[in-house]
Amino acid sequence: MRAIGISLLLCCAVMPTGANELNDYPTAARADYVLACMKANGETRHVLEQCSCSIDVIASVLPYDRYVTAEAVLSVGQVQGNLGAQFRTSEPAKAALNDLRRAQAEAEVRCF
Repeated sequence: MRAIGISLLLCCAVMPTGANELNDYPTAARADYVLACMKANGETRHVLEQCSCSIDVIASVLPYDRYVTAEAVLSVGQVQGNLGAQFRTSEPAKAALNDLRRAQAEAEVRCF
């Protein structure tokens, strides 16, 4: 009985940290992704499940700070002129986009 109590205590002590590490994407970021994904793929229950799966896979592959960097590069990269060109052609920007594209490809395979 004592062993079970110790096991439960250890499980509960470890669980919040593990859950936080697996869920480092804010809810609003996940919701934004799912809404945009549904707009692009159709607004059905099935697509909702696929898009939700997709952001979960991306979150499991790509840390949130790297996701934010890639999203910023995509956004600023659309700007015309020198500023946009700097973001489109810099090595850190290319690396961030490649990381995001790999995560999206993995999500595509697993979810769609």
